[in-house]
Amino acid sequence: MNNLSKPLMIVLSSPSGAGKTTLSKKIQQSDNSFKISVSHTTRKARANEVDGVDYHFVTKEKFKQLLSEDAFYEHSEIFGNYYGTSKSSVNKIIKDKYNVLFDIDWKGAQQLSGYKELNLLKIFILPPSKKELEKRLVARNQDDKESIKNRLFAYSKDIEHSNEYDHVIINDNVENCFNSIKKIISIRLNT
Repeated sequence: MNNLSKPLMIVLSSPSGAGKTTLSKKIQQSDNSFKISVSHTTRKARANEVDGVDYHFVTKEKFKQLLSEDAFYEHSEIFGNYYGTSKSSVNKIIKDKYNVLFDIDWKGAQQLSGYKELNLLKIFILPPSKKELEKRLVARNQDDKESIKNRLFAYSKDIEHSNEYDHVIINDNVENCFNSIKKIISIRLNT
């Protein structure tokens, strides 16, 4: 785990398409002391996604039941779908002696920040520009034109919240961004 008294909890947030999921996976692959918190969602799985690995895919009814049971550290509705971080899954990661990696938006980060017992390190990832973000969203070929338009519209609102984070990094190159994050994590783990 780390030499801190509490597990380190890295929060990676970004506008949709800026690279937070790719970076989360690279961190976990490079440092086996981290486990990614797998969120619940009501959206449909994409072709390459696996239930329980990428997300816990649930119905809206199941999600609302979990909400009523206060089962989430954080939750939000994004583009008509619900997302949430289960307290039990995070607690299991901690019990198994791992640090936790969250791939969530700024709304989720705000909610997590309300839990003062959590040892959070919040990092906001930005694309080099809105134009570059649009190119990435089109290139990843996962969203229709309306979804891309909605994600670009949300971009301005998303970046307004970057000042709520401990660090802001521009992802102009995945390897450079990844190395910057690793350096930040290393400093935190060794202080």
